[in-house]
Amino acid sequence: TGVGTLIAEGKETRDFDGHTYLMERALTGDLAIVTAWKGDTSGNLVFRKTARNFNPPMATAGKVCVVEAEHVVDVGTLDPESIHLPGIYVDRLFEGDKFEKRIERRTVREE
Repeated sequence: TGVGTLIAEGKETRDFDGHTYLMERALTGDLAIVTAWKGDTSGNLVFRKTARNFNPPMATAGKVCVVEAEHVVDVGTLDPESIHLPGIYVDRLFEGDKFEKRIERRTVREE
């Protein structure tokens, strides 16, 4: 939508399928701190539930990625098909020991 406006001045534009698009650089962060459910000693990570939504893209966007995992296992323990983030993106990995376990399933007392 910025094509042909002041915003587009000095920026690269490209045509795709007859539409002109303004090219912008991706946002990056200096440091990405993420929490994983499981990780192996090579940095391969498995996330649980909604952590899969934001943590992998943030880990790939950061210049340095530090991961706190609930469980750190040996290489080869994780199923390769279940790995959500390859270890190439992880710079530091440590096993956390103080995780607050919030209620994951609602339970009520029977009367």
